[in-house]
Amino acid sequence: MDKNRYVDLLVDFSFKKIFGTDTNKAVLIDLLNTIFEDRKVIVDLIYNKNEHHGDNQEEGTAIFDLLCTGDKGEKFLIEIQHSKPSNFKKRSIFYTSRLISEQAPKGKVKEWAYNISEVYFVAIMDQKENNNTADKLISDGRHLHDICLCYRSTGEIFYEHLGYTYIDLTNFALTLEQCSSKLDKWFYHLKNLQNMASLPNGLEKTIFELLYNIAEYTKLSKEEQDMYDEALKRKWDNAAVMTEARESGEARGERNKALEIAREMKADGQH
Repeated sequence: MDKNRYVDLLVDFSFKKIFGTDTNKAVLIDLLNTIFEDRKVIVDLIYNKNEHHGDNQEEGTAIFDLLCTGDKGEKFLIEIQHSKPSNFKKRSIFYTSRLISEQAPKGKVKEWAYNISEVYFVAIMDQKENNNTADKLISDGRHLHDICLCYRSTGEIFYEHLGYTYIDLTNFALTLEQCSSKLDKWFYHLKNLQNMASLPNGLEKTIFELLYNIAEYTKLSKEEQDMYDEALKRKWDNAAVMTEARESGEARGERNKALEIAREMKADGQH
């Protein structure tokens, strides 16, 4: 297997190592603060559960529960996932519901009075959805989906403190030179760090210098390298399966369309 200088951040093993450890939490805090810019400023976070509810090789999902402290002293919860684009809407509702329901104290609900903390869900996806799934994002080419509870008729926000952010990197196509915002630079590196040769000029003394430093393949132990290599191979295999399934679905769609046209032509007396 050819070795790139930097690891693929969206392989489960490296996602957990880079973003899921206390020693590297400054990197995750910076990413989240950039995503929540003008809404939240995280000054600290605690990893509640790094491995839970179905986080396994088959599912291909890395999940972190985070108890965050804001710059005003407020506490709130964020769940961040690197996940497959399958059943993700229902899955994200399930996970946020769990984060909310677990806040209820046993036997003291009346005194508690449903004083729930804010809950936010962030999903980072780098695989195309299958055409046959009904659980799709809006297919308008956007790569950032920011969703909240609001009135259907006016768009006025109904509840401010439950939100869903979906980052679809399959629709992110900017070059690094085209990235005008820090958020764009984060999305670029999430998608492309493994293809970089070195830290680009202009990113010295930024959070990205730290990211490049901790994401070097040679800085992994031999055991970690083996685990990363296996996870990377699994990602490639899963991507090949999804591509084959998507292409098969597209081929079936084209055949069905051709048959329908033929039936319509026959009904009209054409040959």
